[in-house]
Amino acid sequence: MGNRGLAEKRKRLAALLAGGERLAVAFSGGVDSTFLLAMARAIIGEGVLALTASSPLHPARETAAAVELARCLGVRHVVVPSQEMSLAEFTANPPERCYVCKKSVMAQLRAAAAQMGIARVAHGAHAGDLGDYRPGLKAAAELGLEAPLMAAGLNQAEIRELSRRMRLPNWNKPSMACLASRIPYGTPITVQALGMVEAAEDFLRDLGFAHCRVRHHGDVARIEVAAGAAGRLLREPARGRILLRLREIGFTHVAVDIEGYTTGSLNRSLPGKWKRGE
Repeated sequence: MGNRGLAEKRKRLAALLAGGERLAVAFSGGVDSTFLLAMARAIIGEGVLALTASSPLHPARETAAAVELARCLGVRHVVVPSQEMSLAEFTANPPERCYVCKKSVMAQLRAAAAQMGIARVAHGAHAGDLGDYRPGLKAAAELGLEAPLMAAGLNQAEIRELSRRMRLPNWNKPSMACLASRIPYGTPITVQALGMVEAAEDFLRDLGFAHCRVRHHGDVARIEVAAGAAGRLLREPARGRILLRLREIGFTHVAVDIEGYTTGSLNRSLPGKWKRGE
């Protein structure tokens, strides 16, 4: 899309955000919610509140990054302890786990906003999400949350470009999904398993593998890294360090997926509407 079309969408977004005095933004610290928060801050000013869910599903470094981003944007920020792990229908890890999770988390964020006198709550879904299975959209719609980026017709490539122009520090940050997406459906989600995945992925990112997933298959860690990075993963000294660290974390076996970093790889065993995801 040319500059004129992008400018029109940005203008449309600004008009949508200006439709009320105060707004709470469900803020993960990812590209989409950061752009939405920055735009809301520019349009609404001090009437913007950032709300970030915190639980074992969300890496601590992501929560810390969200806190710092909100501070840099000058937005009031509240971290809300969310209770997904208390829901048996979530921890059983059925195909609809994302809907169960999103419905619970968004309800808690909406309640936190209401306690502060804010009725409008927005999330960072965009136009590109419409062609995919996104259970969060259904949950958000049921709870009355707004999706201004989607309403403005912005997709993620456009959001990244506008974020780059606004000099937002995370405009090119890789997409992130909650840690439960690393555990095969039907395998119970536990705090221990989530912690193992988080520790393993933190270690790989510290080694320079920005695009990575560690899929938790019991005592086996299946590592996915970006195309072209597998060679470095298997060369010494990285190979030895990875084996040692992941065994310290609790994995007995460590495997490298030759397909590489692939979102939704655990969804291939599911029928129809659940094929896509992280």
